[in-house]
Amino acid sequence: MLGRSFRRFRWLIFMIAAASILSLPAAQAQNANVLPARMVNQLSQGPLIRYYKTHPQQAPPQFTRRLQAAEQAARGLQAKSVTPSSAIQAPPGAGTRFNHDNFGLPQNEESITACGSNSGVVLGGTNDYRGLFDPQQNFTGWHFSTDGGATLRNEGLLPAVKVGAQAVPSGGDPVDIAGAGCALYAGSLNYDPNTLNPSAIGVYRTTPKILASCPGGNSPSCWPDRRAVVSSTNPNEFLDKDWIYAGGGGKAGTDVWAVYTDFLSTQTSFTASLKAVRCNASLSKCSSPINISGNEQDVQFGDVTIGPDGRTYISWTEVRGELTGQPQTFIPHLRVAAPGSTRFGPIRTVAVETNAIPFSGDFGILNATDFRVATYPKSDVRIVNGKPKVFMVWDACRTRVPTGGTSRPITCEKPVIKLKTSTDFGASWSGVKILSKGGSNYFPTISSDKGGSGLAVAYYTNRFDPRFDNRQDVELLTLSPQTDQVLGRQRLTPISNEPEADPLLGGFFIGDYFEVFASKDRALVHYNANYRQTRLLESGLPVAQQDNYLKRAGL
Repeated sequence: MLGRSFRRFRWLIFMIAAASILSLPAAQAQNANVLPARMVNQLSQGPLIRYYKTHPQQAPPQFTRRLQAAEQAARGLQAKSVTPSSAIQAPPGAGTRFNHDNFGLPQNEESITACGSNSGVVLGGTNDYRGLFDPQQNFTGWHFSTDGGATLRNEGLLPAVKVGAQAVPSGGDPVDIAGAGCALYAGSLNYDPNTLNPSAIGVYRTTPKILASCPGGNSPSCWPDRRAVVSSTNPNEFLDKDWIYAGGGGKAGTDVWAVYTDFLSTQTSFTASLKAVRCNASLSKCSSPINISGNEQDVQFGDVTIGPDGRTYISWTEVRGELTGQPQTFIPHLRVAAPGSTRFGPIRTVAVETNAIPFSGDFGILNATDFRVATYPKSDVRIVNGKPKVFMVWDACRTRVPTGGTSRPITCEKPVIKLKTSTDFGASWSGVKILSKGGSNYFPTISSDKGGSGLAVAYYTNRFDPRFDNRQDVELLTLSPQTDQVLGRQRLTPISNEPEADPLLGGFFIGDYFEVFASKDRALVHYNANYRQTRLLESGLPVAQQDNYLKRAGL
């Protein structure tokens, strides 16, 4: 999955090595447990980078050579205070730079939510590479606003959760949701950064008052209620790709659901199944894991929603062909549980996508960009004409071109954003509707407008760079819940972003998703771009680097 982009993130490897020398025993990595290759190839980006750092024998040779050179150079590195540098800021109209990062390090894979009773309370999450300097090695960032996202009030890193007696740091794949009474929840991967064992899905709970007054950073006081809702100490198992939701549905009030992919691999067998856990509002009680995907062998990308009808809707993707080296077909599925229940109805098939953006070496490659991407369906639910209606969006290639080789076997050309809907809990689905309009389009996200009249769909698009199909913008659509028609189309980014510009990540990684949240005819879109120019670690000249931005727009 690492692909051909080693030359693009040589500084990232240096920073990982530097952080490890500042905070980790050097010999520990050499004695860490070795995971089967099949499992390593399936990991999310945060765990993958950390695992290759501590297991160079399993990394591609290019990585090992660069790692050894970086570690040698990092031996003389000393921690220092970093003060704000002069920086070229983002262009007007890009939204709020939703971090106070003075290091020039990346933030990506954005999530966003707002409180239903107080729209000024906004919480976002990121993979925050400032975690490379955290002595506890937490990596999942949180970003908090009390004025609707116009400014950033406080921020930090999600603290460790306990697995037995061991404190296990946060490790990326952020997701945020506001529950009843403006309780704020965050989800994260948690794992030992050396061995990936134990691994866990962490869920956190706090309040706006606490986040407004706590010290920020990695202080545990910012997130007083937190736990591993599921964990594993099996060295052949890794819990990955979490998503959470909090809402009404149970007899006792708010339910908190977490879904995740459970990778279980040995040298002779492999399964990736989707599982779910339900907790109460305080996180004091959680169910045992529930198998959602049945006997499917290879799944990815779970999503969970508690609809306005109180039912729990869980979607995911079954992947066929990846394990056998055949052309990959992605099959989005849906299951629904009654309000307050942990018993789900039958597996419903949404579509059979033969033109999915596939997992292929470096996690899928578009025709004119380098970062990894794969088809990732997202769904939401809205009451329409008195009945719950499920909306699912996903990205798929217009055509897939075999290009040979092992690291890049497929080029995905001009992907589009697709929509299907169901009014009978997934038993039947509408025909496919294409929402995008030219160019390459990817990373779709959807949100029903709480208290408003429509739905919001956002995605990255390259259609404003028609010659090279490379530079990206964020496009926001307003959909009619009744007709599924596009009522409005907005380009949210004033200048197209160059996604390969970050000096650490280059074109290697911009996240696997970003998120839109809609409420009362307004949308919050949390995305990343390389607009700001600043000195990397207070050295050299100001250069473009990756930041998370929050854009507010009417629907």
